[in-house]
Amino acid sequence: MSGHNHNGDHSGHDHSGHSHAPTVNESNRRRVGVAAVLTGLFVIVEVIGGMISGSLALIADAGHMVTDFAALAMAWGGFVIAQRPATRRLTFGYDRFSILVAFVNGLTLFLVAGWIVWEAFGRLADPGEILAGPMLWVAIAGLFVNLAVFQILRGADTHNLNVRGAMLHVLGDLLGSAAAILAALIIMATGWVAADPILSVLVALLILKSAWGLVKESAHILLEGAPEGIDTDAIANDLVASVEGLQSVEHVHAWCITPERPMLTLDAYVEDGVRLAPVNRAIKARLSNTFGIDHATVDVMRRD
Repeated sequence: MSGHNHNGDHSGHDHSGHSHAPTVNESNRRRVGVAAVLTGLFVIVEVIGGMISGSLALIADAGHMVTDFAALAMAWGGFVIAQRPATRRLTFGYDRFSILVAFVNGLTLFLVAGWIVWEAFGRLADPGEILAGPMLWVAIAGLFVNLAVFQILRGADTHNLNVRGAMLHVLGDLLGSAAAILAALIIMATGWVAADPILSVLVALLILKSAWGLVKESAHILLEGAPEGIDTDAIANDLVASVEGLQSVEHVHAWCITPERPMLTLDAYVEDGVRLAPVNRAIKARLSNTFGIDHATVDVMRRD
């Protein structure tokens, strides 16, 4: 770095101990794959049941389950691709691909919710006949399938944004199945067919809330925002106070490849006569032990 005196010691650029290898959890990949298969098979059952019964709640839930299947399949593909090794052009590997998949999954949830609301208003304006009996049994079957899929995904790493995105899709299906069951019971008891589209809209609103959280968090990562809970000013102040010989910390930048892989770079200025290498090691140890940041590029130098 021009303008700085390193006194021949380049230890501030030491990257020993860092690995750019992907950290894909094999359990995540396997569980998401099983969930995708179960969801895809039940889509066929629910589409047929919705067409026979004439229920928007079932058709809406089937439409959501189609996107669930696509989301789970993309999540599975994201885990598979993320396992590929880093290259000269993609030096951090393909781990970020899973974040892109999570972002797309969130956007699809917005589209699904919008379609449900649009279709519901059409049904309210022109209600049709609904066979509550077949609707009820298909909705109950859907509830059990979604509970099984949700339980499978709960066993995965729920801190993984891709897994969370898949779980949000399945949670939307759980709500859709519950709404279809309630609507079927209301129709059977009172004959009020408007319960079907009204409950579908309520489910759509809940889906929108989940979708916003997923899109917001994945977009923050894609825009290289600082990881949650990491305050760069607090890190700089802590290092100066705790590392002997450290004068100041500047140009601190924090981001993450995935929520599990936080990254940080900083410039550290030391007092005259202080050896650079021990300060470098002390900073990295403090970052790892106190802030959970295991991958940091630390440039230790003296001012001119």
